[in-house]
Amino acid sequence: MTTVYLESKETDPAYNLALEQYVFDSLPRDREYFMLWQNDNAIIVGKHQNTAEEINAKYVEDNGIRVVRRLSGGGAVYHDMGNINFTFIVDANNIESLNLHSFCEPVVKALAKIGVTAQVTGRNDITIDGQKFSGNAQYIKQKRIMHHGTIMFDSNLPVVASALNVSKDKIESKGVKSVRSRVTNVKPHVKGDVSIQDFWEILRRYMVEEQDMPTYQLTAEDEQAVQKLREERYATWDWNFGYSPNFSVQKERRIEGVGKIQVFMEVEKGHIKAYTTYGDYFGTGESSELEEILTDCALEKSALEEALKDVDINYYYNNLTKKDFIDILLQ
Repeated sequence: MTTVYLESKETDPAYNLALEQYVFDSLPRDREYFMLWQNDNAIIVGKHQNTAEEINAKYVEDNGIRVVRRLSGGGAVYHDMGNINFTFIVDANNIESLNLHSFCEPVVKALAKIGVTAQVTGRNDITIDGQKFSGNAQYIKQKRIMHHGTIMFDSNLPVVASALNVSKDKIESKGVKSVRSRVTNVKPHVKGDVSIQDFWEILRRYMVEEQDMPTYQLTAEDEQAVQKLREERYATWDWNFGYSPNFSVQKERRIEGVGKIQVFMEVEKGHIKAYTTYGDYFGTGESSELEEILTDCALEKSALEEALKDVDINYYYNNLTKKDFIDILLQ
């Protein structure tokens, strides 16, 4: 079966994940596909994860990092312009006999061309000297498989650590939790001066030219369909946050001039279903009154602002601003 090459010129994570799904669902199945793409400053969470458990919400907001849920399972990963992402979409008639490690081998062979010795380990991780630089995941439907992975070539590792450094709040859910590994960039292991653009071209040339892959150019109709999928799924709060499994969360914050505030919430499909609060703060209002206001509100900034627009937060928490209260709920 012919393998076709696609290259995304976009760095918007919602677009690129929509493109993956569109290729998987809608392009002809009489061929297979190989894609290269990049996302700018994004956390990509696995399909079955609780987003709240995976991200440092305050850091993500302060640094303009996008959060998008993918179709495949597995753990959360950070993408930036120091990463190259790759996708294989192929037939999988016999999953039991399919060698999933084979999808990682082209990366290992392309790295060998720039003097880097890498190994495929575990469940399709790729490592250098025991340090992970590529995590991979799969999505399987109707005997078709999407295998995708990220290559941390020259990623901003301090940002990776901060963005995925979740709070100490006690969160209980059935979401699949990420396992943090020792990570490395590829670039420090390269012999000579090789940029990420150089490596993109090496990987492209190895896959496309040496294996004689034709290139597929998206039509105007393709682009329209991808944008529609982006807007209806990957750019929505409902998919990226609301799709998370039900969870309970217990938070504790001490705020100067206010005191200690403990918050307990039950969240279903991203919406608050129960709320109560304790602490040594001063306030006149009862938490049951706030619970009535917040029940069924999406745990999302604009929704909370709308629900609380006519509420005097000082009535419940003396000296606490509405912004700080919303920050407690979200961060």
